[in-house]
Amino acid sequence: MEHRGVTVWLTGLSGAGKTTITKALEEKLNAKGCKLEVLDGDIVRQNLTKGLGFSKEDRDTNIRRIGFVAHLLTRNGVIVLVSAISPYSEIREEVKQRIGDFVEVYVNAPLNVCEDRDVKGLYKRARAGEIKSFTGIDDPYEPPLNPEVECRTDKEELSESVDKVIKKLEELNYISST
Repeated sequence: MEHRGVTVWLTGLSGAGKTTITKALEEKLNAKGCKLEVLDGDIVRQNLTKGLGFSKEDRDTNIRRIGFVAHLLTRNGVIVLVSAISPYSEIREEVKQRIGDFVEVYVNAPLNVCEDRDVKGLYKRARAGEIKSFTGIDDPYEPPLNPEVECRTDKEELSESVDKVIKKLEELNYISST
């Protein structure tokens, strides 16, 4: 399939559904024959940005590094699916400007829904004071003001969220509709 390089940046709270949507998008785009890579925030932290903490400075450094890799891949014709909390709007905008071919996807679910989905027990530990600077609890999450796509994972099925992103990529001529 003919397609253009683009970074699809999925942002949202922990437990909102970023990784779930990313995996479904990966499957659908692979089936279309797209050349793509996935940069998942948790995996990147274990490999590319190991040693960074969760201060605002470290979080910004983490997002800049993910953005740098996404930029390299995007300019070489790869569809890059980034799944990262990326809580601060200023750094998301900086990365968006650097990459250019960028589709921001706000994976939106209320905090209480994210806490109910928390299989790792991170919210519980944050509420107990065991984890400091946890996004959504004692560190802010700044939602995108004008994302290209918003997925309301508390109100829509996974297939609806995935279809919204695919439709947007088609509308913007990153992938063909066939």
